[in-house]
Amino acid sequence: MRLTGLPNVDRYPRAEVSRDEEAITVRFGGLGPEQAMTVPLRYVGGDEEAAELWLMARLQEMGYRVRRGQEP
Repeated sequence: MRLTGLPNVDRYPRAEVSRDEEAITVRFGGLGPEQAMTVPLRYVGGDEEAAELWLMARLQEMGYRVRRGQEP
């Protein structure tokens, strides 16, 4: 999975990652209105939980304050 088009970490330092049966959603919060990105699980391939955890780790490496969201 490539991470492109993410909001600027200085303006949106918070990222909440959640997963349901169909997609992984990242909600970015900060100085502007909340922004959300959704990735359908069919594009992740393989282990969805591993992809979610990888995404959380990668966002943290990029400087976001990451937390795991609640599953619906």
